[in-house]
Amino acid sequence: MTRLGASGIEVVAAPHLTGDDDKEHRHLNRELSWLDFNERVLALAEDPQRPLLERVKFLAIFSQNLDEFFQIRVAGLKEQSSAGLVRQTHDEMTPQEQLSAIRERVTGLTARRSQLFNDEIIPALDKEAIRFATWSDLTSEDRLWLGEYFSARIFPVLTPLAVDPAHPFPFVSSLSLNLAVVASDPTASAPHFARVKVPPSLPRFVPLPDGERFVPLEELVAGRLEALFPGMEVLAHHPFRITRDADLEVEEDEADDLLAAIETSLRQRRRSPDAVRLELASGTSTYVTDLLTDELELERTDVYESPGLLDLSALWQIYALNRPHLKDEPWVPGTQARLADVSRDHPHGSKIFDVLKAGDMLVHHPYDSFATSVGLFIEQAALDPDVLAIKWTLYRTSGPPSPIIRNLIHAAEAGKQVVALVELKARFDEEANIAWAHALEEAGVHVVYGVVGLKTHAKIALVVRQEGDELVRYTHVGTGNYNPNTATVYEDIGVLSADQDVGADLSDLFNFLTGYSRQRAFRKLLVAPLMLREQILDLISREAKRGDGRIVMKLNGLADVEIIDALYDASQRGAEIDLIIRGVCGLRPGAPGLSERIRVRSILGRFLEHSRIFRFGRDAVDTEYYIGSADLMERNLSRRVEALLPVTDAVSRARIDEILEVELSDDALAWELSADGTWHRVANATDVDAHGRFRELALARARSADADG
Repeated sequence: MTRLGASGIEVVAAPHLTGDDDKEHRHLNRELSWLDFNERVLALAEDPQRPLLERVKFLAIFSQNLDEFFQIRVAGLKEQSSAGLVRQTHDEMTPQEQLSAIRERVTGLTARRSQLFNDEIIPALDKEAIRFATWSDLTSEDRLWLGEYFSARIFPVLTPLAVDPAHPFPFVSSLSLNLAVVASDPTASAPHFARVKVPPSLPRFVPLPDGERFVPLEELVAGRLEALFPGMEVLAHHPFRITRDADLEVEEDEADDLLAAIETSLRQRRRSPDAVRLELASGTSTYVTDLLTDELELERTDVYESPGLLDLSALWQIYALNRPHLKDEPWVPGTQARLADVSRDHPHGSKIFDVLKAGDMLVHHPYDSFATSVGLFIEQAALDPDVLAIKWTLYRTSGPPSPIIRNLIHAAEAGKQVVALVELKARFDEEANIAWAHALEEAGVHVVYGVVGLKTHAKIALVVRQEGDELVRYTHVGTGNYNPNTATVYEDIGVLSADQDVGADLSDLFNFLTGYSRQRAFRKLLVAPLMLREQILDLISREAKRGDGRIVMKLNGLADVEIIDALYDASQRGAEIDLIIRGVCGLRPGAPGLSERIRVRSILGRFLEHSRIFRFGRDAVDTEYYIGSADLMERNLSRRVEALLPVTDAVSRARIDEILEVELSDDALAWELSADGTWHRVANATDVDAHGRFRELALARARSADADG
């Protein structure tokens, strides 16, 4: 296991591997690989060279990530274990073995998180006049002010829930912060237990009037417990937090109305009976620990104790403070030179459609502006009287007011044919997507939810425009969600095009999603779950057969066993393979006799690496390039609708080469995966920071455009 810290890295000696070794040596465990990824996120918070509030942000992200991991991945493993399943994964681990390994890893990671926050971040924040205050730290004047605040803002919201024969143990909602209170009644000998939920609707950290000190809400509630239990003696109080199974189970084949079925499942998720983790503050009494584990039907191995504050995902409130000197310098995305003269307002000005007729346009967010590219595309499509139809997929989009949603509604109100495929099963965005589906339907948009049994993950948009006697199609195929907010922090790629073959493919694909179709072949697009797996395997096989083949892939995750084994085969037959993988990687690189020609790296930094890029070939003449929504995970290839677009435009291909070259040269943000399954930072020799380099390139393009103009 990797152990990262200020003192360096402890690396376990790599076993000698050959192509004939057991399966457990061929494939890395998915769950442990994901924990490796989150460990790299934690390392960003540990980096003293980062601005202080950026370190706070990465602590919040690490904690949020871990919550979701327990809600979905650990919950699934516990369900398998409880059912008595002993099926082994491709790395030969049973569900129970994985749970044991996860506990060991998570225990170490959360200890590092607590040490970092308590010993480094809190003192550093204190020096910047951002201070966390406990009840015992407060002056009498502070307590008086907080008492009035408590009475006016908090007390009316609180509901203490007793636990006794007349009051069964209350339902505790997932991820809520609570106080376990032990109190004594002068008229009774036995102590009483009660649960007080810390209101999630209120700010987690209450600012004092000086604007420098913040009191955790649970600390304030604990300091005023006598108001909740008058006449009782409060003997002890301990914060706790539980995590429940959050995976939706929807029988789509049996559902008459998928929207209603998802809404029902969401209500069930909020009341999920299955707890999977209990978080306690260090020092919690044995009495409270035993009571909670018994009532929640958990084992002691499901209990995680941490010194100090629980739920550090709440640190987003601290990150939001107006302290620009403690954050990264703001980055303002640029507008592509070809779009600089496109008018957003004048009805007779240049249109984006005129620009796309001259050739495809690759946009690289957040270095290229989303608003002046994809945003402009939907905006002009909605306003243009010659546009007859707009079709769009929505997986995760921004909250109100979403410009994508707003323009789709405007287009429908203008009488255009508008279709929105809203993916109701986008995890943790289900409720937002349901709300958008209702709003779009009310405006006259044709809202569909895709194909039964499949999650629509493709990022595709189609605009049909009347031009003289012809109908001309304009398209966008991308790697990222149509979300202008995340487009400022997620690294993604998209191609805007007037290629009529791509347009015809998107017409067919939307018909597949909205109607009935058994179509399997497309002119240019590679589409899952129809033929994408076979086509990727064919491309890998082609490079393997060449003897000196070349493969470069940039992904969020790689865990599909068939793809991994094909890459092993290509490596053994002479192909050189570079993989840039942000998250889960089930492939073991650099193993003698198995994967000696495969290198795996991961880049983590200011922006979230999110694009998927595929390049097959060594020579410029026959090299094939693809971008799109699909990772090489079994779910993406078999249970999702995904689309990859071949990039044929010379300028766009050169831009992709530039992106891959920068990412493969990075030695400031990059990590490498070793044959023993451990990750280590790339040695810094040239100080290439990919995110900084991409910003430099964007500024250089802008200066060049200004000089040409």
